[in-house]
Amino acid sequence: MTADGSIPVFTLFGETAQFPDILHCERIADRAPAHGWEITAHRHAQMAQLLVIEDGAVSARLDDEEIRLTGGMAIFLPAQVVHAFRFAPETAGWVLSFPLAVLRSAGPDAAGVADALARPWHGDVDEDLGDLVALLTRTMTRTGSFRAERAVGLAHALLARLAGTIPVGDAAPADPRMARLDALVADHMGDAWQVSDYARALSVSTGHLSRLCRNAAGLGAKAYVEQAILEEAARMLAFTQLPVSEIGYRTGFSDPSYFSKRFRAARGISPTGYRALFVSREGSAPAA
Repeated sequence: MTADGSIPVFTLFGETAQFPDILHCERIADRAPAHGWEITAHRHAQMAQLLVIEDGAVSARLDDEEIRLTGGMAIFLPAQVVHAFRFAPETAGWVLSFPLAVLRSAGPDAAGVADALARPWHGDVDEDLGDLVALLTRTMTRTGSFRAERAVGLAHALLARLAGTIPVGDAAPADPRMARLDALVADHMGDAWQVSDYARALSVSTGHLSRLCRNAAGLGAKAYVEQAILEEAARMLAFTQLPVSEIGYRTGFSDPSYFSKRFRAARGISPTGYRALFVSREGSAPAA
């Protein structure tokens, strides 16, 4: 957990400088040993990542989910997903980082690829995906003519292959206004905005905003916004040491008891009880 109440936003872990290349590929052993094989909770604002385990093991935490990966497995992390890793010492593999500009330009159906990769994924690395990872990492670690163009082409092929493994159903394409709503909720979380404030910022009526939310998530606008706010509160409970009352204030609840009531209604557990679930997990390292 972080002590100052913030969940860091990095480009690469521990770094806030401009992204260093068109893409970035690094071995797990390039960064993890310097941090005791533990990568603490953080997120990336403008970048998605693919973590590929060749040998060893890692325990991954994504929001309130714990996932264990071993050799021959991978996990994909969209932008903004809070995550933390605890590697078994000497774990081998790669971390591939894709700026959103690359993800959003992945061919004629780039929107479809982005929609498929909007949520985390983990699973086995099949032969095709493994071959693309090997080609991309080899390209990025060498120099030569048209290196960037070759790397971006391989990245698009890899992302399309990964998207093709994820069932997306028959849902309609995402309305871009929902992404703007998500950004507004994140920016004004502590301001106690009402649905009318979000509708005004999006230049739609409150009724139309509710229809957009129902089409996208099956929830009215008020429920959609509250769900997003309480999800961020859950991340703060899991990944920071802020007092519960302060988390309530930061997410727009002026009354701590009302925050606890709404959190319990959404999660079936009090904020204090929810935090205790994560405190009890600390200290367990994955076996090699």
